Amino acid sequence: KDAVSGAFIVLEDQYRKGDVIAIAGVQGTVEDVSLRRTVLRDLDGVVHSVPNGEVAVASNLTRGWSGINMIIGVGYGEDTDRVKEIVDSVGQEIAIDPNWREDIIEVPTVARVNEFAESSVDLRVLGRTTPHRQWAVAGEIRRRIKIAFDTEGIEIPFPHRVIISNSSEETNNSTVG
Repeated sequence: KDAVSGAFIVLEDQYRKGDVIAIAGVQGTVEDVSLRRTVLRDLDGVVHSVPNGEVAVASNLTRGWSGINMIIGVGYGEDTDRVKEIVDSVGQEIAIDPNWREDIIEVPTVARVNEFAESSVDLRVLGRTTPHRQWAVAGEIRRRIKIAFDTEGIEIPFPHRVIISNSSEETNNSTVG
């Protein structure tokens, strides 16, 4: 079973050494592919040896291009059109930055208001990068958005909790003597 599955993996070029994939509940960088098994190293440095017969679905995160798919939350009091302009301008800035422009295939922009969440209005940001660069680009975008939001006074919310105390309880004022 492992050899037959391995043959299809290799012949169909589903993934190869250096790709970042998710198989059999494990995600990591492919270090080796043989007819019998696939060896992955995860972000913690742990090496996983997965028998190819256990690979029902192979998800390749770095084939051809990689995606930026981020949620940016802002306070309910913010103007979402203004926030969209700021986030889109950050995407444009990184796309022309000499240190990042070669990583950008499609400029990250706000695609939509994604959700009215518990503490925030969530905006979906989508874009495309060269393979393996999506995580670095997303981190740089987040850094720049934080700076831009601080400069523009845009609230990045945190969960708010309301605590209700029942003040009508009687207290026991008796003393022991």
